[in-house]
Amino acid sequence: MSPQVVAAIIAGALTVIGTLAAQIYGRRATSRDTRATLDRTLAEQREQLDKTLEAQSDQLKQTLAEQRTRTLNERFATAAEQIGQERPAVRLAGVYAMAGLADDWEEKRQTCVDVLCAYLRMPYEPPGQDAPVRERLAFGADREARHTVIRVITAHLKDGAAVSWQGLNFDFTGVVFDGGGFDGAKFSGGTVSFRFAKFSGGTVRFIRAEFSGGIVDFDAAEFSGGEVFFDGAEFSGGEVYFGYAKFSGSQVSFGSAEFSGGMVRFDEAEFSRGTVRFDYARFSGGTVFFDGAEFSGSQVTFGSAEFSGGMVRFDEARFYGGEVGFIRTKFSGGTVRFDYARFSGGTVRFSAAAEFSGGEVDFNGVANWSVPPTFPWTGTPPPGVKLPEKEDQSRAQRSAD
Repeated sequence: MSPQVVAAIIAGALTVIGTLAAQIYGRRATSRDTRATLDRTLAEQREQLDKTLEAQSDQLKQTLAEQRTRTLNERFATAAEQIGQERPAVRLAGVYAMAGLADDWEEKRQTCVDVLCAYLRMPYEPPGQDAPVRERLAFGADREARHTVIRVITAHLKDGAAVSWQGLNFDFTGVVFDGGGFDGAKFSGGTVSFRFAKFSGGTVRFIRAEFSGGIVDFDAAEFSGGEVFFDGAEFSGGEVYFGYAKFSGSQVSFGSAEFSGGMVRFDEAEFSRGTVRFDYARFSGGTVFFDGAEFSGSQVTFGSAEFSGGMVRFDEARFYGGEVGFIRTKFSGGTVRFDYARFSGGTVRFSAAAEFSGGEVDFNGVANWSVPPTFPWTGTPPPGVKLPEKEDQSRAQRSAD
């Protein structure tokens, strides 16, 4: 074959190859452009779909929230109506329904609790012994419903409750208590009011209750009958008020209670009848005030109590009746003061078994020393015990005259 023919064949082959390469490259470029366009289209579609789904989800959530609110409002109305019914079984059902609603409706939990407390504040007076049987039965049914409210509230104030109501406000102002228990309840926040409450019979228990935050107010409460137990209660923070409270017939016990922080005030409280016991109580911190308290007839005991820290003040307290006993009491720390106190009657007694190993018990500055406390020693008092000087005693006695 001549060189010219070979050259022609090679030239033709190269032309074919070039054409094929151009076609293949063109197709690939077209494919890349198509794929990019497709990717953009899919991305735009996904974005639009996401927006649509999000809008639909928001709409669904709003619809469900509105439906839930309507359902909860309907439950609230039904429970409130049941609580107001005359039939005892219906009222009890209303109490449990309102409590269940409080558990389910966090936003309105306080409102549900307010309704339960309002039920307790309703007028409540036991019928006379000569009242008709029907009236006495109705009272008994109402009493059971009220005690059920107390049990329900207490269950939600204990640690480990499925739904906790700790930190909410509880308004028991003026409530008449003739039984029921807050045993183990934890008042750790919020405001709890027992102002003007009346403890007039039965047994009311605050055994091992914890007062560790917020405000608990017993101002002007009346303890006129029955028994009230604060045994083992812990006062470790917050503020607890018994100002102007009247102890006029109940047996009230703070046995083994712990006062380790915060402030407890019995300012201007009246101890005129009955018994108030602080036996085995421990005062290790915080401040307990009996400022202006009046001891005129009750038996108030601090048997085996321990004062190891903090401060207990009896400033301007008036001792003119009844008996206040510090029997086997241990003073190992802290301060007990009687500034401007008036000892004009009754009995204030420190037993021979009382221990003074630290701290300070200060009677300096008393306003009246005409009927001084009975002490187990003669002559020089134990270290830490400060009695009025002779001239101060004479001045206090002249002031009393």
